Amino acid sequence: MEKAQIVYDDFAKVEIRIGRVLAVLPFERARHPAYKVEVDFGPFGRKWSSAQITSYKADDLIGQLVACVVNMPPRNIAGFNSEILILGARDTAGEVKVLTPTHNIQVGEAVF
Repeated sequence: MEKAQIVYDDFAKVEIRIGRVLAVLPFERARHPAYKVEVDFGPFGRKWSSAQITSYKADDLIGQLVACVVNMPPRNIAGFNSEILILGARDTAGEVKVLTPTHNIQVGEAVF
């Protein structure tokens, strides 16, 4: 389903940055299978996310570069403060896969 068109100024409000996954913890209280994920954005600090990316083993995510929306207000998910949105898409098998750069990008770098 396509969404309504937006103008560039709408897109420019979204701050997407590259971060590196530092920690992945189980999130048993989540309604749908999820992890608690800590992401390092270098000079922009470390932030946590509740992420439904359980098609990965937790250890396989650590050290991976990920694209994240970093300027949304925190959201309380089952008592956990999720500060960022890790971007992903479903693969042909229907599993959520994180969006990650194909090149070595500095953590904290903006996506535009």
